Amino acid sequence: MEQILKKLGKDKIRFDCRYYTGYKPCGKSEFCEGCNLYDPWGKRILIIKLAALGDVLRTTPILPGLMKKYPGAHITWITNPGAFPLLRGNPFIHRLLALNAEGILIVSRDVFDLALNFEKEDRALALMDSVNALEKRGFAFSQARTLSIANESSLYSLALGLHDELKFRHNTRTYQETIYDMAELSFEREDYVLNLSPRALDVAGQARIRYNLTPGKFCIGLNTGCGDVFESKRWTREGFCGLAKALANDCDCEMLLLGGKREREFNCSLLEECDAPLIDTGCDNSLEEFSGIVSLCDVVVSSDSLAAHIALALGKQAVIFFGSTCPQELELYNRGEKILSDFPCRPCYLKKCALESSCMDALQPATVYDAVKRRIKILSSSRK
Repeated sequence: MEQILKKLGKDKIRFDCRYYTGYKPCGKSEFCEGCNLYDPWGKRILIIKLAALGDVLRTTPILPGLMKKYPGAHITWITNPGAFPLLRGNPFIHRLLALNAEGILIVSRDVFDLALNFEKEDRALALMDSVNALEKRGFAFSQARTLSIANESSLYSLALGLHDELKFRHNTRTYQETIYDMAELSFEREDYVLNLSPRALDVAGQARIRYNLTPGKFCIGLNTGCGDVFESKRWTREGFCGLAKALANDCDCEMLLLGGKREREFNCSLLEECDAPLIDTGCDNSLEEFSGIVSLCDVVVSSDSLAAHIALALGKQAVIFFGSTCPQELELYNRGEKILSDFPCRPCYLKKCALESSCMDALQPATVYDAVKRRIKILSSSRK
């Protein structure tokens, strides 16, 4: 026993090794001393990104860039609990924390080499202010306790929120390019990182059987959701119904109707009014379950919303229509296309349109249908 305790002396334990847990043997060696697999962590990095869900997911491309710049880094990500299904199991995140009392306590007592805040909310700015980090980049409090920046490279991102002309007319950078600038990294089109959980994969398998999806047939997901902020992004029932009929008449495919709790009434009426063979996937799916269902689709038709980001993150082809928001900020990674209205007032970032006929009202099913057909043609070519 004395020999064991001697080998476990405080000066013999390698607390900075990535295999060290403090609770049980690491599985690499019985003792730290003399272990040739000792692998110390590199820089300790904190990411603060809380919401919205789609924005959390499209922030994940920062992870491979950070690991490329800082090999062996230990990355902590703190976020809203609701975003956990999008980040849990991510191979680049070594510690995932919720923005609650426990998470804040852990972060506030830690020491980081680099803290990155991509969130403008006061609670995120306050957390950034309290973090003990050698270097900070991204959004931060000003001396007046208002929104400012921690480093000069984040000025452009701040300016996008201050000047509509810059954001709406002049900006050509995607969201990913912008956050890479904030982090002082070189963007090389690093992709989303999303690993489906066992639960999501199980739901996908069960749904394939339940919906009797035909192997070899293309599966088209029609997402009617638009988030809870910009109602102005929602396409019409007539539009979705017209698209579904056109696809049913001219394309040998399955069509999955997608949506969340807010789309329950909309989707029910769409199913009643449209005589196309739509498969109702329900509106009560958890985020994990929803991701699993999206994984069944070959092409996803959606507004600029969470479903679009999940589709892109899963490598699906996507047809995404834009009205009130800025299309140039979305990175498609060569697997989709954007449909833009020709209204001169677009983009407007209005939550509700004041016009009698909005750009979403004017979006014709034929326009979206043609885009879907082009995506199917690309997929057909890849299958040959």
